[in-house]
Amino acid sequence: MAARAIVARRVRQPAPAIRLARRTLSSQVPSSSAPPPSPESSPNPPPRKQTWLAGLLKENPTLMRAFVGLSRVTGYGGKKQVAGRRALYMYERVCRPKPDEDMAFWQDECHMPPTFQSWFSVTNLHVWLLTVRLRALPPHESRFLIQGLIDHFFLDVEERVRAVLQPSNHNPRAVPRPPIAFYKNPNAKDADVDAAPPIPGKKPRPKGNAPERIVTRQMKIFKEQWAGLGMSLDLALGTTQHSDVEMAGAVWRNFLGGRGARGIVYPSSPNAQNYFRRSVNLVGGMVESVKKLDEVGLEVEEKRDDGSGVHDYLPEEADKYVAYPELMEALITYVRKELVRLERLSDEDVLGSGVIGREGEGVEKLKFGRIRASP
Repeated sequence: MAARAIVARRVRQPAPAIRLARRTLSSQVPSSSAPPPSPESSPNPPPRKQTWLAGLLKENPTLMRAFVGLSRVTGYGGKKQVAGRRALYMYERVCRPKPDEDMAFWQDECHMPPTFQSWFSVTNLHVWLLTVRLRALPPHESRFLIQGLIDHFFLDVEERVRAVLQPSNHNPRAVPRPPIAFYKNPNAKDADVDAAPPIPGKKPRPKGNAPERIVTRQMKIFKEQWAGLGMSLDLALGTTQHSDVEMAGAVWRNFLGGRGARGIVYPSSPNAQNYFRRSVNLVGGMVESVKKLDEVGLEVEEKRDDGSGVHDYLPEEADKYVAYPELMEALITYVRKELVRLERLSDEDVLGSGVIGREGEGVEKLKFGRIRASP
């Protein structure tokens, strides 16, 4: 599932401002106690309650003009700020809901485990799709939108990582983010996860926080994967020959687990008994230590279960490989179809009105379709 680290090292895009503080993100922090919606439910957040200040300004046009003028003087209405809020709507309404919308395809057909890692990979794909369209805008318009989209993506990722790894420090906001059904936070109050039975007469051990270095390392891994997927798909788009082959390779590595890289093992194969193998990133990076691979050996590391849920199919499941060509074709068709659809949108549709308070208008035109057509 991890993207190639050598690709990540070559990326030349600016690093996401992961700890960028914006008051407009107050509604993005996840709630570890909110119940997850059903896959059929709408992933869009409910409409926010109007504040007293918004009501007062709408009733008084003169006061509204004065407020907008003051906002422009203080920089609230600058291009960078407006683009940042537009990018927030793009992420919240266009990219973030996609894993839940096509959850059956990703988990039942591609056999991606219901983990945060899988959610990140699917969301990352749609952030990249939108980024490709934003690059076609004039440079003075695109750079703020692209950076804003990446910032919001990684801010969301970091908040959700901390909700899992540092539950004691996680403080739900007054307006929680809409819950996600794609994965389950084990620290949620209603989490239905396997746990050891309580010992009579002994208090349950409180859940502690992971060290900050673990959170930092995990964020670096996600940055590698973001850059790696983007570069591999960019390479596929820029290749004049065998473009679909390059894209199929990226799809296989990132969304099909790189399964079967050393061949398919059948029940009748000599090594079928107790067979287990997972793909290992041979170029290292934050995910795999090359030094460790040299010490223990590649074959030993491939047989180690890292708990990700991503590994080769067992011999009795070998028939699942038959669907791989169709799955690759479905994903490649989806990616190319959505890129063409976004290309046909005018720059005005992508940028929006640029008016303060109306940054979210028209963002529905950017919404992605479904991978599989509804029956």
